[in-house]
This record gives sequence, structure tokens and C-alpha cells, in this order.
Amino acid sequence: MKAGVIAAILVFLTEALRADGGNWMRGIDGGRSLAAMSIPGTHDAGARFEPVAGTAKCQELTISQQLAAGVRFLDIRCRHRKDSFRIHHGAVDQRMDFTAVQKEVFDFLRQHPDEAVIMSVKEEHRPEKNRRSFVETFDALIAPERAGWWLGNGVPTLGEVRGKVVLFRRFRSERKIGIDATDWPDNSRFERGLLRVQDRYRVAEVGEKWQMVEAMLVEAGKGAKGRLTLNFTSGYVPRAFGIPDIRAVSGPVNQKLAEHLPGHPGASTGVVVMDFITPELASAIYRRNR
Repeated sequence: MKAGVIAAILVFLTEALRADGGNWMRGIDGGRSLAAMSIPGTHDAGARFEPVAGTAKCQELTISQQLAAGVRFLDIRCRHRKDSFRIHHGAVDQRMDFTAVQKEVFDFLRQHPDEAVIMSVKEEHRPEKNRRSFVETFDALIAPERAGWWLGNGVPTLGEVRGKVVLFRRFRSERKIGIDATDWPDNSRFERGLLRVQDRYRVAEVGEKWQMVEAMLVEAGKGAKGRLTLNFTSGYVPRAFGIPDIRAVSGPVNQKLAEHLPGHPGASTGVVVMDFITPELASAIYRRNR
């Protein structure tokens, strides 16, 4: 077969995965809990820029492209500055704000009303020049789309949240809004309340990181037990002077994940939160719901 034909087939298959990725929740029973589903997610979903290679960028795809590829869990990191939210990865500004993220997500949901998006909102870097609290700014920024946010405290069923954004709250609030994920031990694996999480991101040896990811996949495959499982494949290897190398983890771990999934058909994965997600990886996860 000629190289041009092979290339055309690959392009067609990739576009087919993207098209299917926009509507994969449509055929799922609305009575199903989000905790019992296999959901592709992105770590630092807005992090596409970095001053030095390997230090801050976590995704190639834009937010809209991630959603079209099938991503339904977005990890959004917000620096609170001048009573607004800038998207950051650590100290690195990602050239967009929370309002732009919210617009992309709701534009997608208006076109795909059977879908739902879980959005983790976390305060990032140091606050600056604010006259109100982080939660007050959050309330102000979501006000134009408030009816489209699900701010309940438990893990909902898909039917309860179709067409909505489910708040996964990683910031402090005196009011009980969203799925409470504020009690989050750093660089760890833990079970707290409604959550079961593997988020070991400082990686001394990549094989050890994969073992943690694989162990959580096995646990998720045995059943949710009412808990929302989040399995972060993301991390970094510290190089000289502690400079992080993100791709040193994402490359081999994503490859291991791609090899693992076909050998365990049908088993639920929970939410798998990845760096440098692709339509193919997202599809390998969401198709398990069928």
C-alpha cells in the first residue's frame, strides 16, 4: 500500500475518533453514576506554554480540542489576580483566563447537550491585587452561566448533569459547593470521603510511577464503591537543580497505558487524568463504557 494511502487512512481514523469523542456519553444510561464510568481527563488542561522545554507544558490540544477528543474531566489551575482568574501552571501564565475556558466548555455543551464535564478548579501560584476572596471571584465569574453549573455535594448520575459542568472543588469555601476535594495530601495516593486518588507526581523512577497507575486501574476495575476514582498518570522527573522534566514521565507512562488497556477490556478505569492526551488514548478509555 502506498504511503499516501496509508497517511490518508490514518487521518480518516483520527478524525473519526475525534467525531465520536464529541458524543460518547449520548448512549449511556442516565442512571449511571459518574463514579461508575471510565472518563478521560487532562492534568493541567490549560498548560500549553512553557519558558523551557519540559518544565510547564502539559497538553498539545486546546480545551476545545480536548473536549472534541472525548475528555470529560478538566484540571483547571487559576491564579487569583486583580479579582479575576488567569490560567497558570505554577508561576507560568498560560495566556488565557477562566472566562475563556468557561466559554469553550459551554460552547461545547450547547452543541452536545447529552455530555457532561467535570471541572476541577484549583488555586494556583500566589494571589495578587485582589479585593475579594477566591470563592467570591469564582461566584462572580460563573454568574453568567450559573444555571449550567452543577454545584451539588455528592457524585451525581449522568442524567442529573447532562449539559452541565460539575464542580470538582479544590479551593476552600465556607459554603458546601461542588464535590469537595480540598483535603488533598500532596504527592500521594489517598482515600478521603467520596474520593480515591493516585496523584504521585514527583517521580524518581518511571517504572514505579507506572506501577502506581496500574494498581489504581486494577482497583477501579473492581468497582467504584461509591467513590470517584482519579488516577493521575502525570508527573515529572527532577533534573539538575530540581528542574522538572514532564515528558520524561508522560511519554513512557502514556505508552504503558496504551498497551495495558486492550488487555483488560470492559473493566472500568474511573477518571484517568493525563498529560499530553491524544484522541486515541481518550477513545481507549471512554469506549469501555459501552
